Amino acid sequence: MANVNDLKTIPGLGDFGSCYITGDGQKVDLDGGSATAYVCAIYVVTAVKFQVLANTNGDVRNISTITAENVRTTQFGAATESTDLGTGAGSVEWPAGTWLYGKWDNVELHAGSCICYLAPRGY
Repeated sequence: MANVNDLKTIPGLGDFGSCYITGDGQKVDLDGGSATAYVCAIYVVTAVKFQVLANTNGDVRNISTITAENVRTTQFGAATESTDLGTGAGSVEWPAGTWLYGKWDNVELHAGSCICYLAPRGY
């Protein structure tokens, strides 16, 4: 069990900043060489469809269904291997109030609004 004093040093969601984005084409783009953060959580304010939801450094760990070791299905347009999830008008619509957790370096909206919470790279 964690020491109660240790809990004071654990950062909370939002401690490293957040960005509110709304409308088609609005984005948080952190995939440049000088980027020091990534998007660790997304809160959907109004129903959202993503144009781009790119995994940080091409890592596979976001919005995929695992059926066996290293086997990913295509449910929700899931990323396969290191393919980024690029969507658009025909994509899944995430309803207001939904939380998405992952590690993204590029989030672009097709529709709706959301809050993107940041975390420092290497965290």
